[in-house]
Amino acid sequence: MRTVWKGTIGVGSFAIPVKAYSATEEPGSGLHQLHLTDGGRLRFKRVCEVDGAEIPAEEVGRGYALPGGDVVVLSEAELASLAPESAHSIQVCGFVPPSQIDPVYFMKSYYLEPEVPATKPYVLLAEALLTAGRVALVKVAIRQRETLGALRVRDQLIVLDTMHWPSEVRRPDFPFLHEDIDLRMPELRAAANLIENLSGDFEPSAYTDGYAAALQDLVDAKVEGRQVVRPTAAIQDEGVTELLQALQSSAQDRADADQGVAKAKAAAKKAADAKTRARKATSKAKSAPKSPR
Repeated sequence: MRTVWKGTIGVGSFAIPVKAYSATEEPGSGLHQLHLTDGGRLRFKRVCEVDGAEIPAEEVGRGYALPGGDVVVLSEAELASLAPESAHSIQVCGFVPPSQIDPVYFMKSYYLEPEVPATKPYVLLAEALLTAGRVALVKVAIRQRETLGALRVRDQLIVLDTMHWPSEVRRPDFPFLHEDIDLRMPELRAAANLIENLSGDFEPSAYTDGYAAALQDLVDAKVEGRQVVRPTAAIQDEGVTELLQALQSSAQDRADADQGVAKAKAAAKKAADAKTRARKATSKAKSAPKSPR
């Protein structure tokens, strides 16, 4: 893994030097835009909207757009001077129960590895967090952007979860939230029972990226010149009850139909046997010798 940040965890006047690594990765799909007529890959260039000229990297600056349309040009040195203290240190602001942090605040996770001299205080902090049942609320700046964050322990490793600021989290205002929805207890119990019946432990390996697999199958089929068949939609777990009911109903209908056919066949066979017996009886009567009078 590649180090994305180096600094310290600051707890009061004590500092624990650490290195941060991205805990997740974004798998590339392999897709890119191209020119349909010749298959050439498309490249995007920096073009000035004033004179239409392509701009080299050394002439690219940064600016802040004002409401009236004017732009304030800012140099890299000026922006660098704004770097907060958290650019080089994860500043611990306090400790809270993890249940008090709504997951909507979380952005990205980073594994924190201690520098060799700081291994013992690092492990001490991790064990203290576990014992207290708390996460540390922190401020940190990664890639020049200061964010809130939380330090938690995962498999003996301290993990930094960067978080949105409260002003970045939208407040929902959907009409149904202002309505008084009447729920009946039988409906609620049935829904709760369904959830209980489908409850289990989270096993990450049980879930796969269906789109990535379908894309790979499509590419393979194109390469091999095979006919591509569109996959059918997967049946979702939340429809298990309805699915079982539908299957049971279909099975019952099929059984009833089969039973009806069987009865009809049995009746037809019985009638045919009766006719056969009647013909045999008639034939036997005709062939029997007549007694003398």
